[in-house]
Amino acid sequence: MPETETETETETATRRPRFALLRHHLFAPAASCFLGVLSLATVLCFHFPELLTTREFRAVYTEDFARTLLLVGLAAAFFAGTIAVLRDQHKRMAFIGVGTATAAVLLGGTDVPFDGRVEDTPFSLGLDWFVLALFFSALVFIPLEHAFARRPVPVFRTGWRTDACYFFMSHVLVQLILILVTTSTSLVVSSVKVPGVQAWIDGLPFLVAFLLAVFLADLAQAVLHRCYHRIMVLWRFHAVHHSSPELDWLAGSRVHFVETVLTRSIVLLPLLFLGFSTSVVNAYAVLVGIQAVVAHANLGIRFGFLEYLIVLPRYHHWHHARHLDYWDRNYAIHLPVIDMLMGSFKLPRDGSWPEEYGVLKRETVPVGIIAQHVAPFRGQRTYDEYVR
Repeated sequence: MPETETETETETATRRPRFALLRHHLFAPAASCFLGVLSLATVLCFHFPELLTTREFRAVYTEDFARTLLLVGLAAAFFAGTIAVLRDQHKRMAFIGVGTATAAVLLGGTDVPFDGRVEDTPFSLGLDWFVLALFFSALVFIPLEHAFARRPVPVFRTGWRTDACYFFMSHVLVQLILILVTTSTSLVVSSVKVPGVQAWIDGLPFLVAFLLAVFLADLAQAVLHRCYHRIMVLWRFHAVHHSSPELDWLAGSRVHFVETVLTRSIVLLPLLFLGFSTSVVNAYAVLVGIQAVVAHANLGIRFGFLEYLIVLPRYHHWHHARHLDYWDRNYAIHLPVIDMLMGSFKLPRDGSWPEEYGVLKRETVPVGIIAQHVAPFRGQRTYDEYVR
């Protein structure tokens, strides 16, 4: 997309009144479409659990919980779709919602037979994880961003479809990502043993071990993050993450698949190498998922001194600023002290926020998830062409 068009749309969005975040004429049809599609996906998970659900995340929820959530989703999809049609509000979107909800009911709805036994398969898609993550993320962050927005940005902002595709890909392919990460780290971990250190870490209280894991993982991530910005081959992949002209809870999902696997492998390596327990690693994985969403969220809340202790929206938003002075700053994703140690800490004391987000030269990153995944393998640009 040309730079002028992107900037014009962004500027137009920021001039809209605050209620434009959830425009009343869009709420009912959008809710119906959203819930109808997720309801259909849930029914498919009941029909094909071996293919569409993952063993790791089936342990997170119960069958009764899934059926109850499906019932609520179906009822809300039909209700919101009917209201939208009667009020003549975006009928196409409303019909998609009612249509997918109807398809879900015809395929069995909440009465799909399921005996609770799921055979293990070498690989399966994480459609269940996608449904749960998207539903609860939207349920929590859309209202929060509506109430505490840093600046008024519509839910359906420029680029939301691309970011939704990234969200879908990263969650549905979660098991493939886990397999690739495990494969890339297992050889190193199994070949090097530090029994004294591993025994010491194993004896630490859970909270102490967790905090130490967060520090070490964030240090590894920050070093790699700096490499993403300074090494041209890596920057071609990382530029995709910086290409969104707006930040919100969904924008953080825009990450190239290669970067996802590489980052998770490098971050997980010191935790496995030093022998942190599975419970500590799992707790850290939960923290990563939550903080990645929070750090990108469009939340203008002032957190005071906490901004110097934990990476919160304003801190990470400055890392995404379309501003040359912040191009090499704020690499940490959890702890600002990491950037203080690395000499890359920079946060305005006046509480100000960036005026623009995105890569310095927008034309260097194409539009759309497919083009963005292909571009790093085709580009021959120099570093200066990206940032000067």
